[in-house]
Amino acid sequence: MSVKGVARFYKRGGKKNHIITCQTEHKCVLDSCRHLQDEGYEVTYLPVQSDGRISMEELEAAMRPETMLVSIMTVNNEVGVVQPMEEIGKLCRSRKIAFHTDGAQAVGKIPLDVNKMNIDLMSISAHKIYGPKGIGACYVRRRPRVRIDPIISGGGQERGLRSGTIAPPLVIGFGEAARIAKEEMEYDTKRIASLSKRLSDGLLAMEHTSLNGSAIHHYPGCVNISFAYVEGESLLMALKDIALSSGSACTSASLEPSYVLRALGNSDESAHSSIRFGIGRFTTDEEIDYVLKAVSERVNFLRELSPLWELVQEGVDLNTIEWSQH
Repeated sequence: MSVKGVARFYKRGGKKNHIITCQTEHKCVLDSCRHLQDEGYEVTYLPVQSDGRISMEELEAAMRPETMLVSIMTVNNEVGVVQPMEEIGKLCRSRKIAFHTDGAQAVGKIPLDVNKMNIDLMSISAHKIYGPKGIGACYVRRRPRVRIDPIISGGGQERGLRSGTIAPPLVIGFGEAARIAKEEMEYDTKRIASLSKRLSDGLLAMEHTSLNGSAIHHYPGCVNISFAYVEGESLLMALKDIALSSGSACTSASLEPSYVLRALGNSDESAHSSIRFGIGRFTTDEEIDYVLKAVSERVNFLRELSPLWELVQEGVDLNTIEWSQH
């Protein structure tokens, strides 16, 4: 709604047809941009640095007179990296370019100020803050006014931006979830950070493990770890009693390695051996202890089955081996 809506509004004038986004964005933004490319729009996909953040210099260099929109997510859904929102918003405002952010992983979890960050459009999802599934919200700035074309027309609901009968139970549930998230944010933040540190420290104490994404600019509720010499899907199968993922739930139908981790510079092998751990309001200390014990035992078990692990234990540098095809 935000990305396509802004693009189609500016198409009327015929002067602006350029969008800037990032290679590690959520699929909903990337697919919207690719769809717009098919309609004749130009899109720049910014690379990220090894810590998962964009370069402000590269963002500024990518801006053109015909640039109408920059879309950068606040918190990445796979690695938890937090982008420099204030700096991005300030630059966009100085160039009179609309700034949209996917705030689904950030709202209710970290402090956000749309005025301080100069955010013009923000997408929000209820179920990410323990609200009902099937409803979200789109913040649209009024001053300075941001104009978007509706992608669904009809009854004129939601000020004509998205027609369709609204579901009151979902709206009420979303509102209540937002109220609770605001009240509990300070407590939740401290508690999740404490649990996350215990989990990360325990996992990274294992041999040949590494954290994906920035350890500094990071939302602690999302921990993404690579376990070398273990296939991620095998580890997930070995940990069926724990709710984990090897990437985004929205791309779970694909067997390809995570495009987010590849954008960070990870090899296919490293991306395939990565697991994402989610920590939330209802995660307990006992669950962290259970996960640490289970992961350690099952990673060691799977590595013992791997011929590569045997070579590593013997001190062989796998990069020096010339593999031949049969």
